[in-house]
Amino acid sequence: MDNTLIDPRIIGKHVYGNLYEIPEEIAGDEEYLRNVVVEAAKLANMTLLEVKSWKLGGEKGGVSVIALVLESHIAIHTWINYRYATVDVYTCGEKSDPWRAFNYIVEKLKPKEYTVNYADRTQLLKQ
Repeated sequence: MDNTLIDPRIIGKHVYGNLYEIPEEIAGDEEYLRNVVVEAAKLANMTLLEVKSWKLGGEKGGVSVIALVLESHIAIHTWINYRYATVDVYTCGEKSDPWRAFNYIVEKLKPKEYTVNYADRTQLLKQ
């Protein structure tokens, strides 16, 4: 059986990471985080469809912002008291750049440290 993979039909690029020691005033600012996600989508050449956000209270409270883009999604989840955030940028578009969105989000959330991961989720089909 020939297992040669030839034709990329779906271009899946997934960049995600953890941000440490972000300023509490940023971690808890729902409007600021929404604006960051909207601008990140624009910079990454993604087509923004909708943005939803929630501010959660309590000891483990924070903000969640999720942007549905035509190409897939961008998500930020923060924990105010821990000064911590997770960021997830996934795109199926050949023309969009999840790295650009991720790097912009990191710049705007101002962590002292962060980790980043990349997964190539491209599906290759036989011709």
